[in-house]
Amino acid sequence: MKKLGLIGYPLGHSFSKKYYLEKFRQEQITDVDYDLYPIPQIADFSKIASNKDFYGVNVTIPYKIEVMNYLDELSEEASAIQAVNCIRISHTADGTTRLKGYNTDAYGFEASIKPLIDPQVDKKALILGYGGAAKAVIYALNRLGIMHSLVSRSKKADQLTYDELDAAILADHTVIINCSPVGTFPHTEQSPKIPYEFLNENHLCYDLIYNPEETTFLRKSKQMGARIKNGYEMLVLQAEKNWEIWNS
Repeated sequence: MKKLGLIGYPLGHSFSKKYYLEKFRQEQITDVDYDLYPIPQIADFSKIASNKDFYGVNVTIPYKIEVMNYLDELSEEASAIQAVNCIRISHTADGTTRLKGYNTDAYGFEASIKPLIDPQVDKKALILGYGGAAKAVIYALNRLGIMHSLVSRSKKADQLTYDELDAAILADHTVIINCSPVGTFPHTEQSPKIPYEFLNENHLCYDLIYNPEETTFLRKSKQMGARIKNGYEMLVLQAEKNWEIWNS
């Protein structure tokens, strides 16, 4: 039985496991399993990588950056983003194992937001939060030709704070992407502290969160007339890209 899985720590609810097991069921794929592998330290990844049954893994918090030290090669986008969420594991006949890292977060985000972008209007974006996912979003926005500004809670060079956001800044940035965990289940009543009253039908508000389906951020944005999108399609596209990589 060939193995795929998700590494990280801790691991709770997993979109990936549910998605792939359902995919295997629907497509009658019987020779592959996908499971969760919580590893308390990144050094434990070596045991998984050396197991001849594994031919691919996904990577989540907190190892998307650390895991790169264990890889032989990075794809173009993973090298640019400096974060990995997908690894292809190749075992050769002479016993050599080769690991290549990819970032399919960027692909999933770009492919899901591109149909919603109006090139005549959507020229600048605000990115709320700056974790690993934000790096993939920035890479995708650069490919789409959209400039960006980062927004964080504390003042940093070349970043805005939430308190600095005003009507002029929101009018100038028609795309707003929540890359923070604010609003994730079970804290669904929370939302990023932006001035929602300055949003209108010109805005596209995208939340990487998919649970709940409509976050408070998206609900408040929609009430002001903004176009909205959650992160579910991004995850599906990312998952299919992972599958393509592992089986290429």
